[in-house]
Amino acid sequence: MSLADPVTSCLSPAVHYMVCKLGFEIDSHSVNSIVSENGEVCWRTITELVHYLESDQNVDYIKSVQLLGPLCESVHLHLQSLTMEQFEVQYSLWFQWTNCTELLLEVFAALESMEATAIALSLMKLTSSLERALGDVFLLIGKDCPFLLRDLLASQELAAVFGQSVMNVLRVFIGSPYGLNLRNILWHGFASPQEIPAKYCSMLLILTAGLGQLLKIYLLQTETILVHRPYIAFTNLKELDIFPDFNHEALSLTEEIAKMSSFVLKTMLPFWIAALTAFRQHRYADCVILLLPQLETGLRLLFTTVNKCPNRLLTAESSSLYTTFDEMLTKQLNDKEINQLPLILGESSMEFLWDFLNHQEGPRVRDHLSHGEINLNEFPREIANQILAFSVTLLCRFSEEEELAALKEHTAIKALISCASCYRSRFHPVAQLKKQVLECMKSISSWPELPIVPEEQIQDIPGLERSAEISPCISITTEILSQLQHHLPQNCYILDDLMNNLLTENIKFLSPVLRLILMLIILELINIHTVCQKNPCDYQQYIKFLKSILQYTENLVTYTRPEKNKWDESMELTHKALIKIRTFTERKLTLMQLATQVKLS
Repeated sequence: MSLADPVTSCLSPAVHYMVCKLGFEIDSHSVNSIVSENGEVCWRTITELVHYLESDQNVDYIKSVQLLGPLCESVHLHLQSLTMEQFEVQYSLWFQWTNCTELLLEVFAALESMEATAIALSLMKLTSSLERALGDVFLLIGKDCPFLLRDLLASQELAAVFGQSVMNVLRVFIGSPYGLNLRNILWHGFASPQEIPAKYCSMLLILTAGLGQLLKIYLLQTETILVHRPYIAFTNLKELDIFPDFNHEALSLTEEIAKMSSFVLKTMLPFWIAALTAFRQHRYADCVILLLPQLETGLRLLFTTVNKCPNRLLTAESSSLYTTFDEMLTKQLNDKEINQLPLILGESSMEFLWDFLNHQEGPRVRDHLSHGEINLNEFPREIANQILAFSVTLLCRFSEEEELAALKEHTAIKALISCASCYRSRFHPVAQLKKQVLECMKSISSWPELPIVPEEQIQDIPGLERSAEISPCISITTEILSQLQHHLPQNCYILDDLMNNLLTENIKFLSPVLRLILMLIILELINIHTVCQKNPCDYQQYIKFLKSILQYTENLVTYTRPEKNKWDESMELTHKALIKIRTFTERKLTLMQLATQVKLS
């Protein structure tokens, strides 16, 4: 499928005017009124330029950008006049509160280069690290740090530390859809490199230093210490190893593909080239930070094409929500129409996107990066490799067939496409449950290897010698297992195996019962697709049943701890749980039974 390249900007006319035109209408200020010779930021000069509406005293973002724009230009010219050594002497001390001093010095170096893509990348990293640091400050007073930057900047906690007028300045630049909204238009892939004025990056750098100066005063007055939250580490890298490792040849091919693919807006091509360069230079965090917004842009182009809503390719006006990953990956649109994008992408691609971006147990790469929760210097190559490889498959799929036919036939590219086509979710709740069931099965299978308890010690364990009381459990377990057997393949026998364990293990009834529960869960998982066919009443009963089984296992854990060893209670719990399972299966309310009924009908 090919896509048109109908636009030269993804910024709506109003947002484009706000970002690229509005702050350039008035002559610049003298930098001496903004920054002193020793690097102190004069907040009064800055806050006085924030304008307020007469009607309700809310920030007038249009007038404020118009007034602050020239001041930003003065700050930018000031930074351009400094060497790295001068800048470091004046400002590095005031960056320490962010826990990212090195990164902020790199931002200054990017400003010196005046390379548009590097400045846009720097601004993305600056806003994410600033958000993380502001969250740490919030926790000096508050408890639960807001997830969204706009909510964080609007909080009373930060206003108490820095002052409301200072927070309003930040909201003009990064915290409100009514203002410049620099963080969002970059992280969501709306702004091309050429559309971000370098002066706004310079201004945010100086504002970050100014916040450090205000924070020092607050910490001295309150005699408190700022504590930085630890970074999040990716712990499931083996599960994320899907695509073959990218080599130099694959990178060169990808650059050619990106230049020809209709998945890439031409104004955004510099971001793709910069991402490949970053990967070559082992800057894996930079690679992914550059790629994710472009993945979102390409998918948004596809989304607006297949759903016939071309206007949603642009940034929404301040009164509407942007079209972002969250909405593009859902099954239905706001008007309840079926979203065509998942159908076009296919199940494998959708599962990859949900795994890497959305599922709570997955890496949630975009969330963690954009909110400054990851140490960029330690970002793993493995994840960058997977994101890049998947992106290449989309470049190939959504392009003119003739143009890329030869490149797509290359061995390295074919291998990527093959891996993408057979991807299955690792982090969907069902996939996670399958993994847990297998781990439980493995654990229970090892029970026969447990040390045997000497006969003389058995008498000291309450309830363990009362084998007569286990008989009802054995009977019900056998009965349920015989019912489950009908839903298994013909060559799979569970009854003999489980009852054999019942007769031979030291733990005389727990192992078969737990195996029974696991087998029930496995059969339900296999037939999970039928759950949507239950009516609301049956569905609620089904959920209640599953919760009762969960409650049983949680109680069993409590009763069988070494410090408790409540075997009598465990036996009673087990008996009640088995009766519930038997009753439920007799009423034919399980998914496996529903699936059988559907097949017969």
